[in-house]
Amino acid sequence: MSKAVITVVGQDKPGIIAAVASNLSKHHINILDVSQTIMQNIFTMSMLVNLETLDEQFNALQDELNQLGDKLGVTIHTQREEIFETMSRVSTQDQPF
Repeated sequence: MSKAVITVVGQDKPGIIAAVASNLSKHHINILDVSQTIMQNIFTMSMLVNLETLDEQFNALQDELNQLGDKLGVTIHTQREEIFETMSRVSTQDQPF
């Protein structure tokens, strides 16, 4: 299964989750898991999504979500799951124990 991790960070305001979910739905992308919190008015959200039915190129989706983030006043970062996992492994290997 092809998956991606989407993170959203910015000032909290109504409609962020709805806008991101609506955009993904438009492309027939299923949200597999989502976690969100607000820390002192800073909104943070992480999503795991299924890309199997992506109806366009991944880079085009990234660009569209970046533009949506600009419109909402938040930062949206989209990574394929395998890249996210590789980066996590590399960063934890660099940590002294």
